[in-house]
Amino acid sequence: MPRYRLLIEYDGRPFHGFQAQDKLASVQGALEAAVLAFCGERVRVGAAGRTDAGVHAEGQVVQLDLARDWPTETVRNALNAHLVPAPVAVLAVERAADDWSARFSATGRRYRYRILNRAAPPALDQGRVWHVKKPLDAEAMHAAAQVLVGHHDFTTFRDLACQAKSPIKTLDVAGVRREGAEVVLEFASRSFLHRQVRSMTGTLAEVGIGRWSRQDVADALAARDRRACGPVAPAHGLYLTWVEYG
Repeated sequence: MPRYRLLIEYDGRPFHGFQAQDKLASVQGALEAAVLAFCGERVRVGAAGRTDAGVHAEGQVVQLDLARDWPTETVRNALNAHLVPAPVAVLAVERAADDWSARFSATGRRYRYRILNRAAPPALDQGRVWHVKKPLDAEAMHAAAQVLVGHHDFTTFRDLACQAKSPIKTLDVAGVRREGAEVVLEFASRSFLHRQVRSMTGTLAEVGIGRWSRQDVADALAARDRRACGPVAPAHGLYLTWVEYG
């Protein structure tokens, strides 16, 4: 049974997350419906990460097994044709080894969080950025973010419903920069806890506003207590941008 590796992007606004759910729109459900329309097969696709409701993706990777050995270009074009009008696009399709897994073969994941930092609300990017009116100090946020880099117990930044076996993760990158009216946060790790990025982002925003200090972030991390976390940033500013495979 041929295995395909799909690179996809999607606008998360109309979906209740990536994972298929009964009677609720999902990215997984849209993809599986497109496969059924394309070749008549009922399949279950896997992904590198199960994004939450409202979260977007520029570089999500999906695993698809089909009974027939189709040309990769045919798979891409057919799925895109049947995905309309859902805001999901298959950017590329490759053949993958039988033992390759979109989730378990991944060696790194990268997320971006966009904050629109101005008085006026977004018009063109509504639902794609977090609007924060108060001025943010991106340099202070970046400095505070560095205390999160490394091998830590991230219980403070872990959602209570997280199903990961351990709260210990290694955060390779935590960067904050200003791009005009936007403050952009970048995070990279082999894997993340449930809502870890949004939890860290909301906490760092408190630093940007001036309510928290770098030491406050360090103390919150050391507390290993969810109650020590700052506000959780909304889903619609978050993007899965890249998945790395060794």
